[in-house]
Formats: sequence, structure tokens, C-alpha cells
Amino acid sequence: MTTAGDIMHRGAQWIPAHETLDRAAQLMRELGVGALPISDSDERLCGILTDRDIVVGCVAMGRDPSRVTAGELAQGTPRWVDAGADVGEVLREMKEHQIRRLPVIENKRLVGMISEADLAQHLSEDQIGAWAESVYARSTSAGR
Repeated sequence: MTTAGDIMHRGAQWIPAHETLDRAAQLMRELGVGALPISDSDERLCGILTDRDIVVGCVAMGRDPSRVTAGELAQGTPRWVDAGADVGEVLREMKEHQIRRLPVIENKRLVGMISEADLAQHLSEDQIGAWAESVYARSTSAGR
């Protein structure tokens, strides 16, 4: 059985909710990623911040990224998966919630992230095709 821990990108890093968006953008650049899980003061997942969130939710609104925090852009209930979860569970979680990045938690700590690239490296073409169709078809039709 292939698990979330087998396919995840290790070394994911939190951005504290109180940290500013300019610092988040710098950290994304340093890590070479487009998304960071947001943690509360107890290092619990409280959201995910993407580079698009920074641009659309802050810069395009005329706000100053050095004055807006990651926590201010955290929306909804954060989704995650346990490192021991079966790949089928990973795919279901991503499909059901139409998400393209999924934090992986082990013993209540962030241990990695699963992205589209991780799926592409570890899954069959049929699995990837079914996942992409379900995630992108619904998000495209919802935007029309």
C-alpha cells in the first residue's frame, strides 16, 4: 500500500499566522514553493497561503503585504491528511475539496506536502487523469 508519506514532498515549513505576507513571499522564494501551511500559535494548521492568495487577496486589492498577515488570508476549514493515509484517501480528499496541495501531518506535526507534481511522479496515468478531471472539471464549470 502506497501512503501519503511515500509520495509527499518532505521538509514542508509552516508560516506563522502572525507573519506578514512579504515575509511569506520571501520564504516561498527561498523554499521554491508556491504555498505554505499557516500555523496558529500552537503550531496547528489554520490554513494554507498560496502565492496567488498574496497577489489577488492583497496586492491587487491595493493592500501593503508588509502590513497584512498570513492569518488574515486564511479561509475555511484547512484540509490535511495523516502520513499513514492510503493514496486513495489522499485523492478523495483532494477531489472532494477541489484542492491541489495537501499538508501531511504525523503525530500532530507537519511532515510534508502533497502537490500535483508529487501525484504525477507517483501515480499511474489513469489515476492522475481521473484526479485531474474531477478537480479541474468542477472548478472550471464553477467559474462560468
